[in-house]
Amino acid sequence: MPGGLETVRNTKEHFKYAVTKSIPVFFGYIFLGIAFGILMSKAGYGPFWTLAASLFIYAGSMQFVLVSFLAAGAPLGLVALTTLFINGRHMFYGLSFVERFRKMGRYYPYMVFSLTDETYSVLCSIPDEKTEAEPRIMFWISALDQAYWAAGSLIGALAGGLLPFDFKGIEFSMTALFLVIFLDQWKNSKKHGAAAAGLAVSVFFLILLGPDRFLLPSLLILAAVMCLGFIREEQKGECKE
Repeated sequence: MPGGLETVRNTKEHFKYAVTKSIPVFFGYIFLGIAFGILMSKAGYGPFWTLAASLFIYAGSMQFVLVSFLAAGAPLGLVALTTLFINGRHMFYGLSFVERFRKMGRYYPYMVFSLTDETYSVLCSIPDEKTEAEPRIMFWISALDQAYWAAGSLIGALAGGLLPFDFKGIEFSMTALFLVIFLDQWKNSKKHGAAAAGLAVSVFFLILLGPDRFLLPSLLILAAVMCLGFIREEQKGECKE
């Protein structure tokens, strides 16, 4: 019995910690979810389909694009190709968590499915002293983030037509969310090389290619830079041994 009580106590602590870490995502996802729910409602899709999209698709910006595709009756191939281009970045930064997700056993498929930009940023900010409890904390953060998005979507679908608000410009909340998470990571990290490289490469390609085309090239270059950095660190470790 004492062991069981200890497990329950630890679970509560992990959940509370995950809630605290995911609060910035809550404020971004709940309002964007509402906006998505409103769009789905205006497109003629009820709360059931809106909630189903947020539970089983859960693709962030792609869900907004999906609304127009559904309204236009776009072919499945076009939807799949567009999804690859919009969310293809997940393949790059998701690689850094593959091994940790695999160690989570039955939760592995869900962790891969639920990895979004914002969730990834929060998972990266988990401090080293939480390593032992990291799998449980990561699961709760991922589940909470999706719950925020799904709840916002449902609210928007149910009450979107009744809300007397102008949601124009609400997408900027995601930019603000990223800025908050970035600054938090910068403050808590002792090494800023990766962040500085990411910022420099992104700005370079943003100026060179424009806001609609800079993301994938930036990620490709950053992935190469990170791989080279990892190899160099491994070589340094071998030399010291």
